[in-house]
Amino acid sequence: MERTGAGFRAATMFAAATALALSLTGCANVDATAPSAARTRSAGGVQARFGSVDCREAKCIALTFDAGPSENSARLLDILKEKHVPATFFLLGKRHIEKYPQLVRRMAAEGHEVASHTWDHKILTRIEPDEIRAELERPNEEIERLTGRRPTLMRPPQGRTDDTVHDICRELGLSEVLWSVTAKDYTTTDSDLITRRVLAQSSRDGIILLHDIYQGTVPAVPGIIDALKERGYVFVTVPQLLAPGTAEPGKVYRP
Repeated sequence: MERTGAGFRAATMFAAATALALSLTGCANVDATAPSAARTRSAGGVQARFGSVDCREAKCIALTFDAGPSENSARLLDILKEKHVPATFFLLGKRHIEKYPQLVRRMAAEGHEVASHTWDHKILTRIEPDEIRAELERPNEEIERLTGRRPTLMRPPQGRTDDTVHDICRELGLSEVLWSVTAKDYTTTDSDLITRRVLAQSSRDGIILLHDIYQGTVPAVPGIIDALKERGYVFVTVPQLLAPGTAEPGKVYRP
């Protein structure tokens, strides 16, 4: 999803537009588990990397970024560190993990959740099972090599998933994470507009979808964080949002 040419940019915009449509329509048909339901399945406290947070009591929200790392990710990490906010990064392999390995290491070292968005952004419901495995296994192997920790979460491109994807994710120890807030940051470079869109959709247990590959997104992040903190939200990673429950491989999670 890195901007390497007009054709690729056009394909990326189409994919992003489809993702929005799915977030509003198609994804509604997916049998998904809400964070609140996941939390009821376990007992006991869980220590978050950014302090102890119990989302059964706190007004939690998760900030997630797809399709990085990119040339904008270092600035984003600076902002998150300054504001003591953890995030969940769903990373692409081709042209991203392989181009910015130092940023993958930094994400993990600074306490963020590092997850997969597949290797080459192929639509998993359109390819054969062996191809699905390759799309999921390759980024996992690279992330584990770079960070020492194998991902347990993935986000399917365009939010498209089905029973075959669920079964393969179960085999690979992966849970699928969708979203409840989309800023349509692929349609604008207006950071104020991105901020307004996020704030208008945010609610408790929300999962915010942003893309740090787009030029208007990272400048919007400080305002998003500050405004949501003023509203009483506590930022957590996706695993912490589910705690003390844990994400089960083969399951789909969405508020």
